[in-house]
Amino acid sequence: MKIAVYGAASNKIDNIYIETVEVFGKEMAKRGHSLVFGGGASGLMGAAARGVYAEKGEILGIAPTFFAKVDGVLFKECTETIYTESMRERKFLLEEHADAFVITPGGVGTFEEFFEAFTLKQLGQFDKPIVVYNINGYYNTLLKMLEEAIEKYFMSPSNRDLFVVLEDMEDIFAYLDNYHKVKEQNYRNL
Repeated sequence: MKIAVYGAASNKIDNIYIETVEVFGKEMAKRGHSLVFGGGASGLMGAAARGVYAEKGEILGIAPTFFAKVDGVLFKECTETIYTESMRERKFLLEEHADAFVITPGGVGTFEEFFEAFTLKQLGQFDKPIVVYNINGYYNTLLKMLEEAIEKYFMSPSNRDLFVVLEDMEDIFAYLDNYHKVKEQNYRNL
């Protein structure tokens, strides 16, 4: 499975996030999954890539050409790198190449990537698993906001079913590995 991992580009974040995502990357590769990511060398993007690389996994980096102009921004050991003209094209290709999405802690770019995937799934543009990896409860406040949107009728309660929030790496892999089997089972039980 090709897993898009979205997450922070900052190295200023607490090391627990970096260590956790690097271990997640290692486990991805050990289980035969490949990484699709934004190509960055730092923060949680870099952590995921270093983890996958350490276990000799496949890595597809997708980055706008202007990132390549600054030394140290891009992860150099990608199996393949695709350069785009814009951030919009980058995001489109990330979505196209990924079979699943894991949203690790991040800032505005990560929020945008999560909400875009969430919206596309809501609109029926794809049926790919979306996991919010809630390391140290990072996304608790965002999840509370989404619940308020449901309570105030800005969002349908069925939107809760479009993604899962998990804190345990083993649970994430179990969910991803069984996603389509569970969907098929639920369809048969209708």
